[in-house]
Amino acid sequence: MEAPPAARNPDLPLSGRHVVLGVTGSISCYKAADIASKLRQAGAAVEVVMTPAATKFISPLTFQSLTGRDVVVDMFSTAEAEAHVEVARRADAFVIAPATADCLANLAHGNAADMVTLTALATTAPILVAPAMDNQMWEHPATQDNVATLRERGVEVVGPMLGRLATGRTGLGRLAEPAQVVGALRTLLGERTGDLRGRHVVVSAGPTHEPIDPVRFVGNRSTGKMGFAIAEAARDRGARVTLVAGPVALESPWGVHRIDVATVEQMLIALEQATADADAIIMAAAPADFRPANPADHKLKKADGQQGLTVELVQNPDIIATLAGGGVRVGFAAETRNLAAYAKQKLPAKRLDFIVANDVSAAGSGFGTETNEVIIIHSDGRTEELPLMSKHAVGHAILDRILDRLA
Repeated sequence: MEAPPAARNPDLPLSGRHVVLGVTGSISCYKAADIASKLRQAGAAVEVVMTPAATKFISPLTFQSLTGRDVVVDMFSTAEAEAHVEVARRADAFVIAPATADCLANLAHGNAADMVTLTALATTAPILVAPAMDNQMWEHPATQDNVATLRERGVEVVGPMLGRLATGRTGLGRLAEPAQVVGALRTLLGERTGDLRGRHVVVSAGPTHEPIDPVRFVGNRSTGKMGFAIAEAARDRGARVTLVAGPVALESPWGVHRIDVATVEQMLIALEQATADADAIIMAAAPADFRPANPADHKLKKADGQQGLTVELVQNPDIIATLAGGGVRVGFAAETRNLAAYAKQKLPAKRLDFIVANDVSAAGSGFGTETNEVIIIHSDGRTEELPLMSKHAVGHAILDRILDRLA
């Protein structure tokens, strides 16, 4: 079910969504509380159903406190008639985390053994399961057959992950982290209902590092946050997203194909390949304009009496101007003065449909901030000044205009 447009909020990506969280009996139940919390923080209305075994690990009161709603464990002990059907009908998505081996077996064979599997049988909403168990149980052929059956029926599976298990061993069976589960849910809902379904969006992000020697480089202060926010927003709207990232310290958004590069030359090659079938390219990266002409093979050492070091720089290719295609073409202009004038100069030279300009010296709009204040200048001369907003909101504003172009 698609959330009503009026309910959408770029900073609450699950606003207008009713998510049912199923919790089954695993030591990793404590992570389910964090999942419930993160779903609420993302704007979702959350309703929890539990198996009796799950209540041995964590109290229903915990989830009631986190969600503000009653928790259903036994359909016969609730005041709501036909609770499993009513909960299932309310769901825009059903997430089972953790999903034990027993739960997966019941789901695969249609067994309504508890409130979680009852709800799964009754709902028509998309289902996401996050398995958690000992690695030997996960690797057993019966479990693998059950998971394959569920996938054939359209059930999405996130994890399990490789890591330390409750037994103290390390193996494949650890519950996915809460942020990964929420990311997988956002990806799933976008693929089912997003307005960019079937589209391929390519985003570049971050700086480039042009080597002076194996230790030093020429670069800039870009952190990649703007590009990563755009990639997440495009994923949430159902697009297949390729993110070409320079050297940044950011986690990959779930469901986004990330390609890491270091230099302008590497970024250009990656983008040439990625944009071959792209519907849109958003050049949010800040590639270095210049690179050392002759980078040293070994670390440059100071010599006695040396007063300075001269590094000859040569101009790098302009990536977006060099790219042949990419569909709707969007550039960025990070300036410190004459913002609109400099941005307008770049539009024809880079063959852009529109350019997003921001003053990186302004409060809240510089590198590393969580917000941005931008001007969008279109190829037909139209100019839009957007107020200070989160980078995710800016990302959605850019995607709205791309969608208009695609339409």
